[in-house]
Amino acid sequence: MTGYAVATSEGAAGTLTIEIKSVNSRFLDLQFRINDDLRALEPDLRTAIMAAIQRGKVEVRVSFGRKVSSGAAALNQELLADLARLQGEVTRHFAQAAPMTVAELLRWPGVIEESTIGQESLQADVAALTVTTIAAFVDSRRREGAALETMLQSRIESMEAIVKRITPLIPQVISQFQNKAIDRMQDVLGVAGHGNPSTLTRQEVLERIRQEVTLYGIRIDVSEELSRLSAHLNETRHILKKGGQVGKRLDFMMQELNREANTLGAKASVKELADASMELKLLIEQMREQVQNLE
Repeated sequence: MTGYAVATSEGAAGTLTIEIKSVNSRFLDLQFRINDDLRALEPDLRTAIMAAIQRGKVEVRVSFGRKVSSGAAALNQELLADLARLQGEVTRHFAQAAPMTVAELLRWPGVIEESTIGQESLQADVAALTVTTIAAFVDSRRREGAALETMLQSRIESMEAIVKRITPLIPQVISQFQNKAIDRMQDVLGVAGHGNPSTLTRQEVLERIRQEVTLYGIRIDVSEELSRLSAHLNETRHILKKGGQVGKRLDFMMQELNREANTLGAKASVKELADASMELKLLIEQMREQVQNLE
């Protein structure tokens, strides 16, 4: 599921910002972008996020901006001495090289010494801000989950309407097939009054016709598939209503729904059933794409 949250806190040493965003993924994939000052806190961050999130490609950014000291700035004398020594060596080889300006020296990393930040205090600030950010992030995903639930419920209703539409057709399809099959088999077996007469008695012919028509009627009867489709749709609706971590359970239901829709298409003996099978598979695929994003 997609989600986004950002939180900032002001401390004595500087500004701490935590940003969490995620895109859809079937599994949990955590990526961290953290200041070097805070790198040691990554394990605690990872543990906190994994406790709240089970799915998604999640990117976590943690940044810390130090406050500019209001007191007199301190220079790193040791680093300045090293820079002077290095500059002297350069000018011995390249006499025309221009010396570094004061502005360049002051911009050199580490020349102006910064106050040391207490690790324990910083860790406590990060922990507190992490709780706030995760709560906002989970809330944003919950809002998207509600929107996805509405979409899934609409697809369930569409599929139920298809099942309701084609269910009355099944007895008619079987009856029509049986009548056509009886006429054709009577012609083949010589009962219809034309062609070579059969050596079988009329009773034997009728019994043979009844057996063949019954067997084939069973093979094209999709009443059981429609019943299972209805049951799976009811279970899918129940899972959504119950809430919680529904992603993997809904994944399984999509597999079961797709299996019944495929069987319906394989058994379809009239255009209406074949069309219904295609409509069902399209709706199931739309649901599957979104279900893989749900926790």
